[in-house]
Amino acid sequence: MIRKFLWLTALLTALLLPLANVAVAASDEEDKTGFIMHHVKDSHEWHFATFGHTHITLPLPVIVYSKDSGLEVFSSSDFQNPGTHAFGREYGKNGFYIDEHDHLKAEVEDRSFLELSITKNVAMLFIVLIVVISLTLSAASHYKKHPNTAPKGVASFIEPLVVFVRDEIALSNIGPKYKKFTPYLLTIFFFIWFGNLMGLIPGAANMTGNIAVTATLAIFTFFVTNLNGNKDYWKHVVATPGVPLPLLLVIVPVEIIGLFTKPFALMVRLFVAITAGHIVILSFIGLIFVFESMAVGFASTIMVVFINMIEILVATIQAYVFTLFSAMYIGQAVAEHDHH
Repeated sequence: MIRKFLWLTALLTALLLPLANVAVAASDEEDKTGFIMHHVKDSHEWHFATFGHTHITLPLPVIVYSKDSGLEVFSSSDFQNPGTHAFGREYGKNGFYIDEHDHLKAEVEDRSFLELSITKNVAMLFIVLIVVISLTLSAASHYKKHPNTAPKGVASFIEPLVVFVRDEIALSNIGPKYKKFTPYLLTIFFFIWFGNLMGLIPGAANMTGNIAVTATLAIFTFFVTNLNGNKDYWKHVVATPGVPLPLLLVIVPVEIIGLFTKPFALMVRLFVAITAGHIVILSFIGLIFVFESMAVGFASTIMVVFINMIEILVATIQAYVFTLFSAMYIGQAVAEHDHH
């Protein structure tokens, strides 16, 4: 087993090093590690690979709405240099351009517009949704066609996860009212988990490492929690029982701030864990470009393979943690308290 691992590592190193040399030779002044942030951030095009001066990319729709022009749809390739695929003001179209940081801007600074573009992360979001919906509907179809039978195929993969989320997360932390919130918890668990795992595929988008995505998920948990909070929950927030009046002046503001810090922690935890993992992996790959050494390439490839294995575990843990804490917050909001 160890020999096979070493042979595979050597093969990967032999493949990565020539590609690194080609990429570096293409532009001696190019930032050899600048590709890290390019792969972590969102983009208006889906870049897969570069071989010398050949770029393998997928142009994505650039959708803009403004009062003066209405709804306009372009391709991201319309805003690029055909040879280098670089964005810039000189490649603008219809009064808009994509700058060097991949931000859509208007040539007239005070022009207002709404961007509805399908960026790389948005496209990845749709792909994850299609995968999750396809798998869950396939499992549901099996039970509809074969009730009271042992699960097979996709159903045998989905059922243990559904049972785990229902019994170990929802029921354990929410209590008797768990059935109402189990669909939501299952949705965020599968969405985050598949998003994390698919983000590890080479060339894939860093969807769950995008602060906008994690913020949206955290906002959903915030509203689900607080819109379902009972009178005991809100009483503990605005007038904690048994606390002297002078102390309420301190405790109530802290409780109100706590309503927002909980989803904020969910947002930051998922964003940081996933983004950090991608940056570490890309950093080790970047060492091959920097040192252009077979020995460094061999060592970096070993670390990349090792960290990728850890990232698979982290992807699962982060989906579990986000779902678990969401269930805990909901459980605190709907719990019935006995007052004596």
